[in-house]
Amino acid sequence: AAGPAGMLQPRDTPSRERRELGGLWSFRADLSPGRDAGFAQRWYRRPLRQTGPVIDMPVPASFNDITQDPSLENYIGWVWYEKEVLLPLRWLQGDPAPRVVLRFGSAHYYSIVWVNGVQVVEHEGGHLPFEADISSVVQGSPGTLCRITVALNNTLSPHTLPPGSIQYMTDKSRYPKNYFVQNIRFDFFNYAGIHRPVVLYTTPAAYIDDITVTTTSSDSVATVQYQVSVVGSTASSLSLSLRDQEGKVVATGDGPVGELKVLNPNLWWPYLMHENPGYLYSLEVKMQAQVGRVLLEDVYTLPVGIRTVHVTSTQFLINGRPFYFHGVNKHEDADIRGKGLDWPLIVKDFNLLRWLGANSFRTSHYPYAEEIMDLCDAYGIAVIDESPGVGIKLPESFGNKSLQHHLAVMEELVRRDKNRPSVVMWSVANEPASELPPAAHYFKTVIAHTKALDPSRPVTFVTDANYALDHGAPYVDVICVNSYFSWYHDPGHLEVIPLQLSAQFENWYKTYQKPIIQSEYGADAVPGLHSDPPMMFSEEYQQAMLREYHAVLDKKRKEYVVGELIWNFADFMTNQGTTRVLGNKKGIFTRQRQPKAAAFVLRDRYWKIANESSCLPPVITSHSLFL
Repeated sequence: AAGPAGMLQPRDTPSRERRELGGLWSFRADLSPGRDAGFAQRWYRRPLRQTGPVIDMPVPASFNDITQDPSLENYIGWVWYEKEVLLPLRWLQGDPAPRVVLRFGSAHYYSIVWVNGVQVVEHEGGHLPFEADISSVVQGSPGTLCRITVALNNTLSPHTLPPGSIQYMTDKSRYPKNYFVQNIRFDFFNYAGIHRPVVLYTTPAAYIDDITVTTTSSDSVATVQYQVSVVGSTASSLSLSLRDQEGKVVATGDGPVGELKVLNPNLWWPYLMHENPGYLYSLEVKMQAQVGRVLLEDVYTLPVGIRTVHVTSTQFLINGRPFYFHGVNKHEDADIRGKGLDWPLIVKDFNLLRWLGANSFRTSHYPYAEEIMDLCDAYGIAVIDESPGVGIKLPESFGNKSLQHHLAVMEELVRRDKNRPSVVMWSVANEPASELPPAAHYFKTVIAHTKALDPSRPVTFVTDANYALDHGAPYVDVICVNSYFSWYHDPGHLEVIPLQLSAQFENWYKTYQKPIIQSEYGADAVPGLHSDPPMMFSEEYQQAMLREYHAVLDKKRKEYVVGELIWNFADFMTNQGTTRVLGNKKGIFTRQRQPKAAAFVLRDRYWKIANESSCLPPVITSHSLFL
């Protein structure tokens, strides 16, 4: 498991090098009945090709859709990946030699990693980075191949995040011997594999381990508070300089803790809220450290956005101005690559978001790749950053074992994304069974823990429970509600939406006096299916449902509704089932990112809202989240 060390994104700097290990890896699924042959036969001890057949597998990618093998499409259990690389000699020599670190952006779900047969790291969780210092393993044998072996297991249990359960089918008259299925309580395909880049990177033997930045601002001056930790030396000095986008130094500081004052700052604003959204400064941190007789230098540059977030009983304020989320829910999902990171897809999606006039999205239902988050920072897309806490439905998923893991996941998520201006709120879960009594203690604990890790941001979870029965809602800062009136309830009856949606908002507000986001709503539409009068699954029905929701949202956003996020940005793959035709069709774009009719309805609306609200005067200048 990862320790309390920092998790700074690997960057090339004058003192650091990084090398991506993308491309083809050797791959084998362990098809033995117990899925344990790889451990019994110790496949990590020698090259994978020497213990049996291997195939080529692209990294990053999910393995499920890459081959024509149906057993791999729905495979549950251990798979094995391997890559052999040659390291530059300069990484292995010197006194002191540099640190060599192996880092995985994510691998789903449980990973064990060996280098040259030596186990270097073990990690639970499919959507957050983990790394290992492998210097001692590789520096003993310069000039030889470095063999990286990964065993990866996608099995979900009641205590994983997301949870699931394995069900053995014991009726011999209906199922083959040892037959089992993976049950999940969430509506997206459980893609597996090494989903994000694998990198090797170096740092000096003494190095900058972590940086934490928080910002406050008034009209004419901003403060950037910083905390820097150094590992590997007790005698180190730090100097910091903050540069604007022209490269001009606007503030300097030194030492591990302090604050930088910035006069007439360029604030970080969301897209369409300012003519120059997503303004980023760069904070250059320089360390000098004495190690033995050698003076080591390390440099790390962190993008910094200056902005504040504040929540009142009716508003969500960014830099003191009311912010209205007009955005989407997404998935990391596409043809062939599954959940694998893919640059053309990422850039296409951001271009579609900006075409749509979307200023925000929620990372439904797990943290997204750092590469995606970087673009949110740079483009001014506000993010509700959600943990993988989806499908928490069974009573045993609210026990102490589940809770401890959920707390650890929130630590990993906050540690990774704490410095991002685009992250304006944490979401700890989606649609849990929060009407169950143990949900009260569970969510009180998870939310308090998240706030202790990061007091600067509001915290929520997304509910579909009845307002009167929800045991977790008392602890959130913003109420996020999912509802599908005229779809899962009263299917086909658009006429019930005005009454039911108005009642939903009024009941929640009356009970909690907190701002509300409609965090999901939508309808499946099969592209090319048409019907007038609108019928379910036609493009016209999806349009009509959106318009009914929008009419109510237009009334309530004058009061206390602070956002609306369509479900979903694009069609995505799910488990097979009688209500899913090659996946979920609630996208306003197809899985290939082409617009359905509803995309144009949403685009007209979002640009209209943006034009209404872009010239609002500042309401409040907040120094912190909770005044």
